[in-house]
Amino acid sequence: MPRPGEPLRRLGVLTIGLFDPADPGAGHRETLAMIEFAEELGLDSVWLRDRHLQHGISSPVAVLAAAAMRTSRIEFGTAVIPLGAENPLRLAEDLATVDILSGGRLNPGVSSGTPMNFERYREAMYPDTLESEDFSKQRVIRLRNFLRGDPISAAGTVGIEEFSDHVQPHSPGLAQRLWYGGGRDSAIWTGQQGLNYLTSSVVFAAGTGVDGSEPDAFARVQAGDVAAFREHHPAGAKARASQGLVVIPTDSASAEQKRRYHAYAESRLERTRTAHGPRGLLFSPDLVGDSSELADRLWSHAGFREVDEVVFALPFTFEAEDYRQILTDLAQSLGPALGWSPRLS
Repeated sequence: MPRPGEPLRRLGVLTIGLFDPADPGAGHRETLAMIEFAEELGLDSVWLRDRHLQHGISSPVAVLAAAAMRTSRIEFGTAVIPLGAENPLRLAEDLATVDILSGGRLNPGVSSGTPMNFERYREAMYPDTLESEDFSKQRVIRLRNFLRGDPISAAGTVGIEEFSDHVQPHSPGLAQRLWYGGGRDSAIWTGQQGLNYLTSSVVFAAGTGVDGSEPDAFARVQAGDVAAFREHHPAGAKARASQGLVVIPTDSASAEQKRRYHAYAESRLERTRTAHGPRGLLFSPDLVGDSSELADRLWSHAGFREVDEVVFALPFTFEAEDYRQILTDLAQSLGPALGWSPRLS
């Protein structure tokens, strides 16, 4: 795992892909341009959030299909697709199609349970079957089985039509690139299932033995989640886990950008001072500063020291020029300060 002198292996970014509802095409094209720019800089991956009934990307799979045609190397991820709003079989077909088009560059991240704000649209989505839907982690297992090509029907011919016994197209290896996130119990379950583990800027202290009021509580819980995941994963220490935090390098930022970045982080700082609710919800502070300062803070972060790949989240409300500056500094300043090297071929 990374320590000072041990290089970070993979560096990616996460975006929500905001758009103006009066002109949604412009925002989607801006996201695609950002993915192309990230590839030019040598970043390893770009991940898209999934938002329903909001002015952010609602169909990351469709956007990534377009991105696959514009790029040749950079990997794609979703963080995360809420399976409660999806049919796992149909989603498996879409994911496999994008993976085939991209040459095996897709990393699907998913969640179970009911999606955010689900009570507002559940009747529209499941007008007749809501009570019989299974929103448990079994939905993740179904998706994984479909992706790996498990039989789901009898193969054969009906008239002149030929039918497969498993999802088509089939993309070998895609099931091994399925990601899941969540708290300590989910970390253990993810490891037991042999999936990959996503962490984010939110963790849950309940049941971890960490006092949520301690200054380093977030980092300790996150580190413990990753360790619990690997303890239960067949691959052990080699199992893939990714850290997600909001990290904003300012090396090439203008004075005005620096002012706005620090104001953004300050406006979200109060929520990080204590645990919230019965599960002990903890938010990570956003990290803003020049790359040497950020590298020192990350090297001392217990969660960062448990991983060798990261997906840093871009703030939702910044401008396109801000994202270009942040991506440039991530690739040319912070990444190298963490021992990472851009992939330019």
